[in-house]
Amino acid sequence: MKRVKIFFTALACLVGYVAIAQSPLADSLIYRQMQRQMARGWNTWNTHSLLSHVWLPEGLTINLWFKSGGLTPNRYLHESYFHAGQPRPEKMTAGYHAYDGSYTELFLQWEGLEARVETASEGTSLYILVTPIKLPKITPYFAVEAGMIWNRPGFTQRKGNQLEAKAGKNTWIIAATAPTVIDFLPLTAPYLSFRLGEPIGISVSNLPKTLPEIKQVIAQKRIAFEKSLDKYGEDKETYLAIQSVLAWNVIYDPERQAVFAPVSRHWNTTFGGHYVLFDWDTYLSALMAARDYKQLAYAQVVEVSLSIDDWGMVPNYRAAHGLGSPDRSQPPVGALVVYELYKQYKDTWLISLLFDRLLRWNRWWIKHRHKVVGDVSYLCWGSDNLPPDEAAHSWQGAAYESGMDNSPMFDGVPFNKQTNLMEQADVGLISLYVADCQALAAMANILHRPQEERELMERAAVFSKALQTLWNDHEGIFLNRRTDTGKWNYRLSPTLFYPLIGKVATQEQAERMVKEHLLNPETFAGKWMLPSVPQNDPAFTEQSYWRGRIWAPLHALVYIGLRNYHLAEARQRLTQNANELLLKNWRESRSVYENYHAINGDGTPCARNCFGGGDRFYHWGGLLGHIYLWEKGK
Repeated sequence: MKRVKIFFTALACLVGYVAIAQSPLADSLIYRQMQRQMARGWNTWNTHSLLSHVWLPEGLTINLWFKSGGLTPNRYLHESYFHAGQPRPEKMTAGYHAYDGSYTELFLQWEGLEARVETASEGTSLYILVTPIKLPKITPYFAVEAGMIWNRPGFTQRKGNQLEAKAGKNTWIIAATAPTVIDFLPLTAPYLSFRLGEPIGISVSNLPKTLPEIKQVIAQKRIAFEKSLDKYGEDKETYLAIQSVLAWNVIYDPERQAVFAPVSRHWNTTFGGHYVLFDWDTYLSALMAARDYKQLAYAQVVEVSLSIDDWGMVPNYRAAHGLGSPDRSQPPVGALVVYELYKQYKDTWLISLLFDRLLRWNRWWIKHRHKVVGDVSYLCWGSDNLPPDEAAHSWQGAAYESGMDNSPMFDGVPFNKQTNLMEQADVGLISLYVADCQALAAMANILHRPQEERELMERAAVFSKALQTLWNDHEGIFLNRRTDTGKWNYRLSPTLFYPLIGKVATQEQAERMVKEHLLNPETFAGKWMLPSVPQNDPAFTEQSYWRGRIWAPLHALVYIGLRNYHLAEARQRLTQNANELLLKNWRESRSVYENYHAINGDGTPCARNCFGGGDRFYHWGGLLGHIYLWEKGK
């Protein structure tokens, strides 16, 4: 009898476990556990500086300082970034950065100093090697500061020529291979200071190491990282650019208690200094991360999707301390990316975790951006009357929602304050919405949600039909159309190829679009392909943000559409050209730009009337190489 009771008790526990394992709570627990596993060890977790290394989960932080030896205005360098938007005193150039922080390499230029900064981690130990490459006339100083970040409990103190740190169950000795000097720096945590006339090694470990020992560990970790690139063969430089721009932008945010990769550290400082998540930027970056860092890919899509809980949609931006744009969303690419991740890894828990959120966002578009003209249902970009953003409820807010902030597509298109919409049926938005419905329907099928699957497929059919009313046979392409006057908008954009993503275009239509526009040297097929406006558009010469410059997300979405058709030449030419553009800039300056000058093929800013600058190390720029490797089956 006792055995029977034990059997049924065990069976009840098993049934209960299965029920929990299939619940949203369990999906969330899986994700939180994944985040805890990611947030461990030494890495450049601190968004405020590339020269800061943090041990997680405890929060011990080793900050590197540089001090000028001469009488110059910029005497201290503490926080540092890859930066292009505004002048900064330092120039940082990316070297290697293993995702797990086991090896990093940076090149610094500042006040006449050129130096190489390398780190290696082993278990709880961190080793740092600072090697001067070029010294100014007066030898500069270098300092190592040890403290606790984010108000985490712990203790650091100076003991003679060493520092001691205690956090959690660990104790570290921070020691250097060079003699310390007395120097009074404006630091508030214990530090060691040195003259930087020769290579200096720093060990953060239980026992100090000599300079040869530190060099040996660092060399071993560098070799291991280089071996990890070999699987890409002749294309390892392309992979390295993609991997580097992600790895250097991975941070830990204590407010969200999460590891993820914002677009760049520079943009984090612009939005309050902690983090900012942009909608389609963050989703699309997950495609790159999914190559070999599944956890980061999942973190990208989950963290940006969490805003749906608050506002029913993914906003244009979400930043620390509750900042965001509740008035407007951005291109709906979330379900498209999440379904791609599912196809690659087959983790049902991920789509189970996100499905209801993404479905809510899908329904939000119908409620907030739907306009019926005659008997045809369209979608238009818009901005609701919600504070506090100054762009809210305006033409600019609606343009921001498109993700293409100053595109000529919107020139002269009025914003209707009664409907909160631009008076234009938008081919790009409707196309992405169809693809969103299709991806969600596929997820609903996997999750055995037949009612939602029918709902989504019916909506996809309605808007697919609407898209065909935007086909202009004379021009051989889909065109945006005014909803107030019914007039065609003849300003072309790569978004007009988006009907390929949801397979709405026929093969004949796709072939015409490719022949007459995509591969036409007078429009989109110049020396550098697929600018944000065609070369024969008057706005092209401006090269100001979305008025002529080249943007990697446009390449990625057009390529995804091309994959659905027999258009091999177009795919190959687009991806080959994109990769050449990426490598040109990577080889010249180790830069992965937010956008590229379509004439010069680099990150040169526009000369005048600039809408906005371009970041030098912005993660979605790596999509140029990602689609190239994707096309090659890598």
